[in-house]
Amino acid sequence: MPRCYANPLPTFQLAMRLIASITQANPAVITTTFAHNYITGSIVRLVIPTACGMQQANGQTGTIVVLSPTTFAIDIDTSMYDAFSIPGSPTPQQDICAQVIPIGEINDILTAATQNVLPLP
Repeated sequence: MPRCYANPLPTFQLAMRLIASITQANPAVITTTFAHNYITGSIVRLVIPTACGMQQANGQTGTIVVLSPTTFAIDIDTSMYDAFSIPGSPTPQQDICAQVIPIGEINDILTAATQNVLPLP
């Protein structure tokens, strides 16, 4: 069975996170598999494999509003999109690792750009 991994304590913040669910709503609400550490105003890209459905959202970008440590709303209207789901019994050839990837932030904020997560020597 394919496995998806994401480092919960990456060297570089903000990091890619795996998607557990996406609602069919406006705005869409995305749940990650563990704390995303994102901030409101971040701009992210969605990468959704064919096996997970909701291909209309694949490759789309949007600005987020953080709702909880593992959820955020994104300014994409998915209310008319196909449902998102992770296959229960994927074949070894199926890619089921849906991801959200930070690509920027609203430029009058620049908060995430100053986060330093490297340990002090």
